[in-house]
Amino acid sequence: MKHAFTATTLAVILAAACAPAQAQFSKKQNDPQGAAAGANAQGTAANLEHCDEPMGTIAVVEEQEGDWYRYLTTDLRLPSTIPVIRMLIQQSNCFVVVERGRAMQNMMQERALQDSGELRGGSSFGKGQMVAADYTVNPSINFSQSNAGGIGGALGHFGGVLGAVGALAGGLKFGKAETMLTMIDNRSGVQIGVAMGTAKKTSFGIGVGGGGSNGFGAIGGYSNTPEGKTIAAAFADAYNNLVRAMRDYKPQQVQGGLGKGGKLKVGN
Repeated sequence: MKHAFTATTLAVILAAACAPAQAQFSKKQNDPQGAAAGANAQGTAANLEHCDEPMGTIAVVEEQEGDWYRYLTTDLRLPSTIPVIRMLIQQSNCFVVVERGRAMQNMMQERALQDSGELRGGSSFGKGQMVAADYTVNPSINFSQSNAGGIGGALGHFGGVLGAVGALAGGLKFGKAETMLTMIDNRSGVQIGVAMGTAKKTSFGIGVGGGGSNGFGAIGGYSNTPEGKTIAAAFADAYNNLVRAMRDYKPQQVQGGLGKGGKLKVGN
């Protein structure tokens, strides 16, 4: 059966795909949002876990060599997940976030200026003031592809056109995001917790028209695009699961002590 697409119809579809996106995505009460200052938070998502006091200090480190990260930043044109995860952590008051990312360069630069004598007296950038990170949390994402359908599926009948339209319109990205947060004890190197989270989205993306309104800024993409909102929601789900597990944390015990040979011995 042939599809009754005329040249005019295709032209209209292409024009719509190439146009800058004007769509605004309304926030839901459980979407990551708001702000945090110390132990105080504003506009926190309704279902975000909260702790009466922090369980320790934590750094967020991203493995940017992974395939998931290349897909995130190249295909989805979304920024690092670190700002979103750090905001969730601070809003929850379950851990105190410490800087171990790019801003460390600025922190060390100030200390170098102090050592060189360039800073004013009393600037208090001497040694022994930096707070240790008790734990490190490492994020990752698994994307589940959705089946082509709707307008995207119709465009597929035009062969090479789909590739061009997909690049311009955002195309079909993914149907579900599965996230994972792995938590490491920095002193021992032991993995003490791991949690998964999931979220779903609609199947058709939006146009990539210009800058900030389409969410290619530091946080905007995680609040203004369907892909970004899905990933942020999945990380919020994973973080909630991690916090619940950590509240009931019990260390694993190995006879004879950790790292001292274990119970599985090798024969002669």
